[in-house]
Amino acid sequence: MSKVAIVGVGISKFGNRKGVSLRELAFEAFKEAVEDAKIEKEEIQSVITACASDEFAMSLQPAAQIQDYLGLNPRPHFRTEAACASGSMAVRSGWMTIQSGLADIVLVNGVEKMTEVSTARATEIMGKGGDTLWEYPFGMSFPGYYAMLATNYLATYKDSERSDFAKVAVKNHYYGTLNPKAHMQKIVTEKQAMNGLMVAYPLRLHDCSLISDGAASVIMVSEKVAKRFEKPVWITGLGAGSETHDIGRRKSLTSLESACVAAEQAYKMAGITPKDVDVAVVHDCFTIAELIAYEDLGFCGRGEAPMLIRNKETYLGGRIPVNVDGGLKAKGHPVGATGVAMTAEIVKQLRGECGERQVKGAKIGLSHNVGGSGQFVAIHVYQV
Repeated sequence: MSKVAIVGVGISKFGNRKGVSLRELAFEAFKEAVEDAKIEKEEIQSVITACASDEFAMSLQPAAQIQDYLGLNPRPHFRTEAACASGSMAVRSGWMTIQSGLADIVLVNGVEKMTEVSTARATEIMGKGGDTLWEYPFGMSFPGYYAMLATNYLATYKDSERSDFAKVAVKNHYYGTLNPKAHMQKIVTEKQAMNGLMVAYPLRLHDCSLISDGAASVIMVSEKVAKRFEKPVWITGLGAGSETHDIGRRKSLTSLESACVAAEQAYKMAGITPKDVDVAVVHDCFTIAELIAYEDLGFCGRGEAPMLIRNKETYLGGRIPVNVDGGLKAKGHPVGATGVAMTAEIVKQLRGECGERQVKGAKIGLSHNVGGSGQFVAIHVYQV
């Protein structure tokens, strides 16, 4: 099997991007990625775009609009949809396109514009990511799903406390202040996080990620083309898993089986163990999700995630720095863009380009992207 490298990355500013259209957001990231790779857009042979929601995009064909605006017709292109994991599934699809021999240079885009609608409407749209027969009609929303995971975690692991969730928020908001692309660049104290507005018990305001606009792009190339580039970052492991759509039929509400399966696949393919990972970005749509990710990824044992955050093991300088870009919590969570932005962040970390939030000497990185409440999970391992 030949290797696939990432040679260019771009990330738009995340936030409430009033006056900027979906296609203009995509262009910001695309332009940066092409300039980073130092290629001409005419060299791109195939395009994949992640855009999770027709309702946010107000279009049945948002990828076609973006393809047209970027001036990439008549190249082949398609759109991926895997809820919040759409971006990582697009990266996976780019890897498969190159491995199949259909293309040597692939552009992967991820984009979402979520702030054109009210918070209530956004919550409603996202709620349809759950089971629309047995859950959504009865008022379930994503804060509700993750509140179920949080309450089960607290009940199962008696040493865990709600303050452990707050500590995740404190960490990720701090690193968000060091990331100029992050939506929220604001320090949050543990006291503020503990006393914020209750959203869905036990999750409060600062436990929840942001409704954001944003885009990210990566340029992926085959092994033979990668020889042209100075700092290729290789995708050495991929894993993907799925989980029951109906959350009531799951084996566990303190872990995502889909993530465990995906992690095992990715580690095996890359030939590494969790201890070899130098830096990770994980899907912290809610603070409990980051703690569960620590355990599902094997960074610690079951019930031990609170000790990692209490001891600052997931900070810079700790055993396994996690979400030092601010995570979804502070960077923002424009759904289709999230997974592609995760890939871009790890590439920049492995190239040593992250400034104050750089993990020194990082050689192996990991991204963990969850769709819905675990219905899709994609995990990638990257190496230099």
